[in-house]
Amino acid sequence: MTLFNYWHYIVFFVIFLLSIAGIVSAVKQKNKKLVYSMIFSIILVTVFMAVFSVMIVDKYTKKVQLEKLHNKRLLSTEEIAYYGIVRNVGKFPIGKVTFEIKLVNKGHATGNVKGGNFYKPSGFMDFFSGGFGMGSHKPQTITKKFVVARNLKPGQAKAFRVYFRYPPYFRSTAEFAKAYGH
Repeated sequence: MTLFNYWHYIVFFVIFLLSIAGIVSAVKQKNKKLVYSMIFSIILVTVFMAVFSVMIVDKYTKKVQLEKLHNKRLLSTEEIAYYGIVRNVGKFPIGKVTFEIKLVNKGHATGNVKGGNFYKPSGFMDFFSGGFGMGSHKPQTITKKFVVARNLKPGQAKAFRVYFRYPPYFRSTAEFAKAYGH
């Protein structure tokens, strides 16, 4: 759930006015067979506009900065730990801060790309046996998301630490980390 600020309410008000204007014009329609379908279409478009506007307003008003990001590989448990600080650098409070880490194996990271890294030939039987663990597919990219802070006020920072399983076959891994707020 996202925290709303005054920009959210302004956008919702404009969308509400547009939907009322659309419904009024649909009711004044001369062809009465089209009224219900027009009202349904207006409501559907209004809901989509509201959902997308929440995402757009969140993107431009809730700014999170990732600071002092470090990682440590724990060989005894085959895990990797990421720790750092997330800071709200925007003017509005943030309800939830999500930390996303993407690990890419050596072929993609170092430029040593082979065809086998992207394409794995499969046969007719692989279609049926893929879900039973019979194949030896090893993903070359891993993306993990963690909620690392809640209710972050403007200017406030919070330290975090996350753990997850590290694939033992990864070599020369490239890391792509980002944090974003909702």
